[in-house]
Amino acid sequence: QGQLVESGGGLVQPGGSLSLSCEASGFTLDLDYYAIGWFRQAPGKEREGVVCMYSRVSGGAIYAKDSAKGRFTITRGNAKNTVYLQMNSLKPEDTAVYYCAAADSGYGCYAHGISKHEFDSWGQGTQVTVSW
Repeated sequence: QGQLVESGGGLVQPGGSLSLSCEASGFTLDLDYYAIGWFRQAPGKEREGVVCMYSRVSGGAIYAKDSAKGRFTITRGNAKNTVYLQMNSLKPEDTAVYYCAAADSGYGCYAHGISKHEFDSWGQGTQVTVSW
């Protein structure tokens, strides 16, 4: 079975930027049909959806939670198997382990939010720490 691998996490000062990558291994992450999402989990908190992209056949629209709007951007890579999360103006409250996930049903990303239970392929996560 294929897997997703995140990279690009690290320590950054408040106001700084990070770019996370998510690469599929062992399967083709065809974004024509997959929905893709970025999630995060802070210590002691539930995993939450941050930003997601509809499958292209569903319109390819993007949803971002309010705290991510204007700061976080999800994009497809030129290579079919890669997705990116650009994070700008980072805040200490953005500190968490960040995960990418894919839904081969093409569902899970909606105009009103992200349904994490519909995502069936997950990466192992990458730590993002925002601190002085």
